Amino acid sequence: MDSVRRAAHGEGAGGAVAEPQRHRDLTRNVTRFCRRLRARELLVTPTETIDALRAFDTVDITDRGDVYLSLRGVLTARPEDLPIFDQEFEAFWGQVVEPDPEMAGPDSQPGQLPDHGQMRSSDSSEQSVQVSESEGDAQDDEGDEETLPLYSPVEVLGGKDFSKFRADEMREIARAIVIIARKLATRESRRTQMAARSHMIDPRRTVRRNMKYGGTIIELAHKKRKIRKPRIVLICDVSRSMDSYSRFLLQFIYALQHCIGKVASFVFSTSLTRVTPYFKSEEIQQALDRIADEVMDWSGGTRIGQSLQSFNKEFSRRMVDRHTIVLVLSDGLDTGDADILEQAMDELSERAGKVIWLNPLLGSKDYRPLARGMSTALRHVDVFAPAHNLASLQELGRHLTL
Repeated sequence: MDSVRRAAHGEGAGGAVAEPQRHRDLTRNVTRFCRRLRARELLVTPTETIDALRAFDTVDITDRGDVYLSLRGVLTARPEDLPIFDQEFEAFWGQVVEPDPEMAGPDSQPGQLPDHGQMRSSDSSEQSVQVSESEGDAQDDEGDEETLPLYSPVEVLGGKDFSKFRADEMREIARAIVIIARKLATRESRRTQMAARSHMIDPRRTVRRNMKYGGTIIELAHKKRKIRKPRIVLICDVSRSMDSYSRFLLQFIYALQHCIGKVASFVFSTSLTRVTPYFKSEEIQQALDRIADEVMDWSGGTRIGQSLQSFNKEFSRRMVDRHTIVLVLSDGLDTGDADILEQAMDELSERAGKVIWLNPLLGSKDYRPLARGMSTALRHVDVFAPAHNLASLQELGRHLTL
């Protein structure tokens, strides 16, 4: 982290003034954040700003919680400062902090910051604004338009039903879906692994490491939680009754497949089609167009039972076990045989670790699962949840555990 300190003072590795872009962005954002706090009458002087940058030497800046606590400890002086600080922290840094792919190292995990600490918001979670200097502080060298992380599109669009989106909002919704998928892909498990820096101390390794000092604790060993990437099978209904939702849900499947990796994807209407290969190399729009063209019964009738029966017969034995989560995305409006659906769901629930049924209609307050297909399937479902907007997809994260 000495490099961050050098960057804060405008020095390169050899002492020359050669500030790398990643360090300059971090220094700028921290400085801007301190100015916002000062405008809210917090006691933040240039000294506190320098201390905030120095605080990053002692914390893991890839950990949002560590960054929050270190800045709060340095930049607040009174109890009444805390709610103002919390409000400004969320407003400025936003809900999602992504690394620049060009700056991230080969071992970087999705959703982590690069090692040298550039805090920047991704395209999907930032708004470009012209920053005007209202104080007597010096202007930045470039004096250009600066991108600040002001809001998350998941929050802005989160409550809007997929069927209500206009054509000009599709790009933004696609970005938001990628954000949600990345969050789901970087959920922490209860298991841990060794780490060079972390807020978690590894007691066992710490004791072993300090044996050479006669048991006196001098060096601390750290650990961090592993990233949990569950094995998922996604089966999406693309029948006529799902037209308003299927393309959004397929975008979600596409994003999950690219972020988590261990995902097998299928679509069905009157028959089942595996679409995992479509999403491996295609751009999302090209993949959706190909699926719509090549799936013969796209926007046709709905035979959930026959489709799940085909899945059990052809794929479930090698794809589904007690460590697999099966997600069925459908409104449950089945026109097939209820007995076949009963048998297929029973076999699927026996084999899978968890069966989650996501129904867009469940987002309506007046909805009741009275349709024959839905009421039949519910007896074999572990989680029954809505899938009508971004907020419901984001909420899915808490169910992706075994």
